[in-house]
Amino acid sequence: MSVKILENQCNGCGACVDRCPFGAIEIVDGIAKLKDNCTGCGACGKACPNNAIEVTKKAKKAPKNNDEYKGVWVFIEQRTGKIDTVALELLSEGRKLADELKVELAGVLLGENVADLAKECFAYGAEKVYLVDGPVFKDYRTDSYTEAIVEIINQYKPEILLFGATNNGRDFAARIAVRITTGLTADCTALSIDPETRLLRQTRPAFGGNVMATILCPNHRPQMATVRPKVMKMDEPDYSRIGEVIRCESSVKEADMTTKILDIIQSISHTVNLQDAEIIVSGGRGIGGPENYRLIEELAEALGGVAGASRAAVDAGWVPHYRQVGQTGKTVSPKLYIACGISGAIQHLAGMNTSEIVVAINNDPEAPIFNIATYGLVGDLHQIVPMLTQKIKTLKMA
Repeated sequence: MSVKILENQCNGCGACVDRCPFGAIEIVDGIAKLKDNCTGCGACGKACPNNAIEVTKKAKKAPKNNDEYKGVWVFIEQRTGKIDTVALELLSEGRKLADELKVELAGVLLGENVADLAKECFAYGAEKVYLVDGPVFKDYRTDSYTEAIVEIINQYKPEILLFGATNNGRDFAARIAVRITTGLTADCTALSIDPETRLLRQTRPAFGGNVMATILCPNHRPQMATVRPKVMKMDEPDYSRIGEVIRCESSVKEADMTTKILDIIQSISHTVNLQDAEIIVSGGRGIGGPENYRLIEELAEALGGVAGASRAAVDAGWVPHYRQVGQTGKTVSPKLYIACGISGAIQHLAGMNTSEIVVAINNDPEAPIFNIATYGLVGDLHQIVPMLTQKIKTLKMA
């Protein structure tokens, strides 16, 4: 709806002010005026006794022809000339989706002087890279990146578009979806192609992680999803692959930007890098208290790994949040994951079930964690973990 005040017919009676549910009309010098928060609902038009408010329906956009949309795209997130690992994971997964659909896989790369990064995209399976290069794209900003990507989507029409569920990806993927009138499935843990409909099956945890929902987007294009880091397996790169770089001109200009970057300050805090760790030892509610977390840390240190935790241990205040593994923490995919005193709630499993080897230590033989464990030890972790730590230390000294 669009609303227009016909000032030559308005007598300032105020009937529209009383009717507006948003307080978006005021009387100024005897004439009704619309405020910036008007939603165009049209309630004021029905209330006006003088027919001084014109309410018209906006013309509907012509429906998209979904058959025009072809190809799988991956947003190539980069910082200071280095591609974020999640983009390479998505290229690996996108290669499988594109092969099944028999379409091209492309990367979408924005930045300043980043053309050389296309080689790495090709190595991980991309056949094309749509490059938007310029000073205005040197650092990520929501408005500039959104506008540029919307422009090339409208021009080249991909059927699938994937983003990493990073701070940046989450920030502007939803905005893009709104701008191009399509759907977006957030924090996916699995992607596949429906063989009958050729639709993208987007699977994510729902209802607090208690169920896994598979979502389809049958009526709008592109089909868009964000995927958490370390959920998809990254293929081995093949640097002999070559592809085509398509340089895209953008209408985005620095003068048009509503935000300016004054400075970028890198803050280093006392955290651990769970997502890149090859060995993780995690403790759950079964450790019994914060004083026992040292057992987890000592085993992790002996193995040359990192100490993690379940949500239960974090919520209890025993362990800081930055060590949390799971749906509401970090998604990890180490070569070795040792779960100590962790029952195996679906929220935790969603964050670590792609680990190569899982060792579970729990005194409950029916704990769900044993269903996915490569090796299981039933017993008291307070006895087992120190024994493992000492044995590893002994072997390292031999």
